[in-house]
Amino acid sequence: MKVRKEERYSLDHLREGIGTVFNQLMKINVKDLNLNRADSLEYEQNKKYLRQALRTCCYGDVEAKRYVKEYMKDLLENQFGIGPETIGMALPFGEPSRLTAADKFDILLHCYRKQYGAGGLERFLVDNGLFVGKESENGIRYEVTAMDVERLYHSHREIVDRMDFSDRLEIVTQRIYQCYRGHGVIDEIRDMKVDGVSGGVSGIRPYESVWIFFQGKTIHLSFLSFGTQQELERVCKNIYRYGSPGQLSAARGYIVNEMADGSRVIVVRPPFAESWAFFIRKFDSIRKAKVEELITDENYALAIETMKWLMKGCQVIGITGSQGSGKTTLLMSLVQYINESYTLRIQELTFELNLRKLYPDRNIVSFRETPNVSGQEGLDLQKKTDGTVNILGEVATAPVASWLIQIGQVASLFTVFTHHAKTTRDLVISLRNALLSSGGFSNERVAEEQVADTIRFDIHMNRDVYGHRYIERITEIISEPLGERMFRTADILVWEDGAYYRKNPISPEIACRMMGCMRAEEKREFEIFNQI
Repeated sequence: MKVRKEERYSLDHLREGIGTVFNQLMKINVKDLNLNRADSLEYEQNKKYLRQALRTCCYGDVEAKRYVKEYMKDLLENQFGIGPETIGMALPFGEPSRLTAADKFDILLHCYRKQYGAGGLERFLVDNGLFVGKESENGIRYEVTAMDVERLYHSHREIVDRMDFSDRLEIVTQRIYQCYRGHGVIDEIRDMKVDGVSGGVSGIRPYESVWIFFQGKTIHLSFLSFGTQQELERVCKNIYRYGSPGQLSAARGYIVNEMADGSRVIVVRPPFAESWAFFIRKFDSIRKAKVEELITDENYALAIETMKWLMKGCQVIGITGSQGSGKTTLLMSLVQYINESYTLRIQELTFELNLRKLYPDRNIVSFRETPNVSGQEGLDLQKKTDGTVNILGEVATAPVASWLIQIGQVASLFTVFTHHAKTTRDLVISLRNALLSSGGFSNERVAEEQVADTIRFDIHMNRDVYGHRYIERITEIISEPLGERMFRTADILVWEDGAYYRKNPISPEIACRMMGCMRAEEKREFEIFNQI
């Protein structure tokens, strides 16, 4: 059956053709090509590399993706006849009225990525006022609509019209790739420096749901859709497969894994969840930021200095707050105040902190639990690796809480961890209950006393409805049997009306312990700081 010219250059037809060519390339026997030995070896090596790239490009391997796309561009030009005259049949670049909002977004994103690299999406959102929430009856809503994209496409027409053939070929190649081997409409977004991407998480048609998480704000890209439920499921089935973590099935309704670039991915499916959905949390967008860039409200120097002394004083510190409040980002930044002679040992569910990338000159090793190595075994091993400071990426389960108390007491000089507690009391009670449920303790008061004796400070992060992140308070936990409780709390610093204020000095006993970890000049500075 003869294919019309317009259909021959459609994205769907080109995608099918590309898939057919790749399948044929993988089936070719080099012996049938009658090549000499050198050319045969080169052909086999290239074929092996292409097969590997096709297998791993969907796992978040950016280099494999780049290789596959370059191969695809070459095929489009030389085998499928895509040129300046025919590329408009794949995407009607010269006819804006025929372009969808998703088409126009892809074109705008390409222009921004060409200029700003992986920071292109951030610049697109911030420079065009899309980072400002819209008032609604129930608060602030962050959304990029089709109307927003149409408006921005019109205002950027001068830049768009300057695109040459290579730009247009790159966009067409990406559109074919994302449906063939990529992650659908979120494929390029995932590669940008954002904090997270999720899909299938809203609406009665989950495949029309795309959200991003960036700088404390959850933004709905309501103009984007996976198109069909089958496409959403295809993305969900492929996105978690890096490292062969097992099969997502009806019996095993969720999988937590990481991608090739270190991103954390969670995929859920029915009947465990009401729909297929995925959640990608990225950490390459987190850089080694100065604390001054993170803590910006009035009197911010007080908050920064307080945290600096807690780290220099080698105290067991919990950084608490809800998801997206900035706990991980703050923890990464506070590492700069730890004595450079101290070795760091990290225990995580998945490798998220990436401290070796941020502090390449420090002695840092990260461990994680695997199906064959339990977290307890990992901690036991850490005791034999000359670790001075232990960091727990997230204390979210009873066994991890038990590890925290264990290493906080005997395994290291001090420990820093993150937790989702809302108040300091909740932090202590949650850890106490975790100790009881893990079987290490049977007496409630003894377990609570152990927690209060171990955890010294709580740095609580928060964010408002506008996405602004701040330290709500820094609280000292003082072990002291008082009727029902085995502890009391004292706020060292609080945030009120957009400014930080000192409330209480650090208790004399803990201040004395802290000075024992400091150099002489630091002791003098700390004594002055701790006087109110």
